[in-house]
Amino acid sequence: MSTLRWVCRGTEDSVIVRSFIGPSLYKYTKPPSQVKLEPEIIEQIARVHSMDSFKAGDITLQNGEVTHYYEGGSADGTPLIFLHGWPDIAESWKHQLNHFAAGSKYRVIAPDMRGYGDSTAPRKTESYALEVLVPELVEFASKLGINKAIWVAHDWGCGVANSLAAHYPEIFIAMANLCVPYRSIELGLEHLKGFINRDIYPESETEWGNWEYMRYYQVKFEDSVKAFDDHLEAITKALYVKGDGSKWGQPSPTSRVLRDGGWFGGHPEDIPDIPLSYTSLDEHLYASLLKSKRKHGFFGANAYYMNNAANVEYAKSEKNGGVLQFPMLYVDGKYDPVCSPSVQPKALEAMKQCAKKLTYETVEASHWVHLEKPKEVNEALKKWLATL
Repeated sequence: MSTLRWVCRGTEDSVIVRSFIGPSLYKYTKPPSQVKLEPEIIEQIARVHSMDSFKAGDITLQNGEVTHYYEGGSADGTPLIFLHGWPDIAESWKHQLNHFAAGSKYRVIAPDMRGYGDSTAPRKTESYALEVLVPELVEFASKLGINKAIWVAHDWGCGVANSLAAHYPEIFIAMANLCVPYRSIELGLEHLKGFINRDIYPESETEWGNWEYMRYYQVKFEDSVKAFDDHLEAITKALYVKGDGSKWGQPSPTSRVLRDGGWFGGHPEDIPDIPLSYTSLDEHLYASLLKSKRKHGFFGANAYYMNNAANVEYAKSEKNGGVLQFPMLYVDGKYDPVCSPSVQPKALEAMKQCAKKLTYETVEASHWVHLEKPKEVNEALKKWLATL
């Protein structure tokens, strides 16, 4: 990276920052450089390394939307399709893609989900409803010549994969979810309220508990998009700060987003510039994420939260009442204060009731478990895949 030109904006003697996904608290003592990447430098970094070994392609769907994707491994191998979530891109799976593309056993595929990366990003919130996204994925797989696959998902990728599994179980060999359980976000916010651990989030203090940030999107959608779009660099780093086990069992900062008037205490402008070494990002992925956000903004990303009623209605057409008969792996990022069943056991109960062949693995990491602990996640996937 010696050819890159860096632009720096001063230093601080002491900076304290709290991660707003994994509840980590760090103090940086003098002096962390506050580095701002110029847009042309972001483009340069994002073109180099990381995904170069994979074939990139585009599939135009019947509704006119375009899904960009990366593919590698063996063309004759078992399909492994990786679905990222908020606010990621296909490249966020690079540790898993490179691992499972080696050899001739698997055909690995990772799309930029709707609203991200080099896929199209319509400016209508209803374009991100599950009744739209699920059939898009069915068509996507079909156009790749895939009848059945092992689907691996994270965050809202899990929400889409969960709904896909419930409506089209015939295209699944198996499914693996990272952090977000089956029978959770795809069924709507009222459903999630039933999971809230009231020992951590007393109802007298918060109606929505750890899911309050989702309610914020619903009632302050435009404000949420603007806040993220106006502070892309600092926010992107803050979201990916590594987990801290000492904060396990404490209330998540997401439980105050509505009451505070937004993420980061309602003042994203006050977020310090965090060194990348404190996050789960490297320079390339950071640059690629910024490139995606500069292209599309956060409209599409946040629009996934805006179809609560439509998603609930769509769930009424699930097959077999949403009960899965194929194998499922759930990887619990234990230090994820929002999604981990270790702090909301009712989520695990709901998943067990409907995933009849469930394997459960725990990794001591925060929400972006596959970036923070890629070796452990790959081992969990490898061990489970060997049982299929």
